[in-house]
Amino acid sequence: MTQKHKWGDRRDAVWLRDLPALHQIMPPLMPNRADNEAYVSIDVDLRPLDAYLEKKNKDLPHDDRYTYFHLVSAAIARAFILRPRMNRFICNNKLYQRNNVTVAFVVKKKFEDKSEEGLAFLEMDPEDTIDTYHQKILDVIHATRREDVKDASTDAMDLLVKLPHFITVGVVKFIRWLDKFGMAPQDMIATDPNHAAVFLSNLGSIGLNCGYHHLVNWGTNSCFVVVGRIHCAADYRPDGQADVHQVLPLGVTLDERIADGYYYSGTVALVRELLTHPELLEQPASQPVEFAIQR
Repeated sequence: MTQKHKWGDRRDAVWLRDLPALHQIMPPLMPNRADNEAYVSIDVDLRPLDAYLEKKNKDLPHDDRYTYFHLVSAAIARAFILRPRMNRFICNNKLYQRNNVTVAFVVKKKFEDKSEEGLAFLEMDPEDTIDTYHQKILDVIHATRREDVKDASTDAMDLLVKLPHFITVGVVKFIRWLDKFGMAPQDMIATDPNHAAVFLSNLGSIGLNCGYHHLVNWGTNSCFVVVGRIHCAADYRPDGQADVHQVLPLGVTLDERIADGYYYSGTVALVRELLTHPELLEQPASQPVEFAIQR
């Protein structure tokens, strides 16, 4: 059911008014998102993902294959649907609940130094499965990599920087002010990753290790996820024997003001459960999943 729009709501989110005092005081007390970061690192065991991808990619053309990035993106987006406090943000000293779960990432048009980058932006719907979400990713990547087409935000920025510099600076400051109230021009922020629920960076695809990435005060993004380069890690059994296997590292930076540590821990446990049993991703995203927090 669509929630009735009230004064103070934004076009992309609802202002949460009935909150405990602590959550109402924190935004004006600590107003900057970049000053309130919590960082979590996760190693994802690749063995179940490898088995699943082998089955899913059988007989598929190379350009249409499922990848680790697709599965990680789908698992995190589904966790945001099942754990809605993750889909919150703070702006203009208010805590908001975002209307939709959106995922964004930067796409290199070609793996060349001089190649431009495009901005990919998509939404996970509650009824999406890994198959429908996978198709959305393919569609947005193919569209973003077209040399003759630019995404909406890049196109708007190209027009803006053609103005005299002092006018560009003044317009940007005005847009930042408008964004506090959810009124920034849609053409400017339509594909801006800093206005997505989840901002993903696949550094492993360009041979870089996983690491911390900061949040920014512009926009509404409260969760930045870095996917790093595959490496070997060891788990130790009760008898002391090492179980060496490949893992995919994830670095997750969160705005600690939108939820408490226990809620974050449950979200990490849910993501881990989905990636340990990737066949769960074939369910509709809104279908509950049982998981346990590791202690």
